[in-house]
Amino acid sequence: MTLNDFVAERGRLISIAHRILGSVHDAEDAVQTAWLHVQAASDRGVDNAPAWLTTVVTRVCLDQLRDRRRRDILARRAESVPDVELAADEEILVREDVSRALMVLLDRLTAPQRVAFVLHDLFAVPFDHIAAILGTTPANAKKHASRARGRVRPDQTAVAPGDDAQHQKVVSAFMDAAAGGDIARMVELMAPDCVRVVDDTLVPAGTPTRVSGAAAVAEETRNFVDRIRSSEPMRVNGRTARVIAPGGHALAVVDVDTHAGVVTGIAIRPVAATDVLEAAVDQACGKCDL
Repeated sequence: MTLNDFVAERGRLISIAHRILGSVHDAEDAVQTAWLHVQAASDRGVDNAPAWLTTVVTRVCLDQLRDRRRRDILARRAESVPDVELAADEEILVREDVSRALMVLLDRLTAPQRVAFVLHDLFAVPFDHIAAILGTTPANAKKHASRARGRVRPDQTAVAPGDDAQHQKVVSAFMDAAAGGDIARMVELMAPDCVRVVDDTLVPAGTPTRVSGAAAVAEETRNFVDRIRSSEPMRVNGRTARVIAPGGHALAVVDVDTHAGVVTGIAIRPVAATDVLEAAVDQACGKCDL
């Protein structure tokens, strides 16, 4: 195993680590840790460098995922949004079509499910290789991927009713206006007596948790443009909503109520462990044969 072998695979390894961990910076750390393993094994013959490096990086990611599960949930909520400026290697990841919705859903899987799904469905790694990484059998690795697939792919048989389609249209228009800081458009899309409430754990101290009136709600909403831009349209417990997901981790649900084509209320709350999140991720999954 040589430095050239590692450099040749570095971009692919970062892509794998990014999808498993949900963070570009964590992915960089994982690949750097893997390089230390490569150096330690530099005198050892490796028949298949890409496969061996995939195993090393994935095991580092597994350790990070297991450590993450032990952290306090409040520490995750306080996680900052990744830096806007990215290194050249990280720009490769951004150019790839990996939706934030998919990253949010992957974050809700168990570590083995996430690894099995990412490696098999996104990188075509065979199940016998995945089984060796997870320390299980190919049959169990396949079960992990199947269970993960069932959680990240929405129910294709569900059909949204007409009212929900209208609701989605209004919510989408309002969130687009909010992301652009367009106060006039937000006011136009809200009922005059619209109310916005937010959990006090999600806003800085001193921020009002309840705001009434379309103009006041629009002014207040403009203060949170960055968070709104990190949101993704999803279905939460069967209802269309927005999930704020800085760094790919589900932080908060923005539940917008509408009536007669206008927004009547906005409730922002932390994502709960019992929430069922769904999103259209078919393009990212591709053809996921069992």
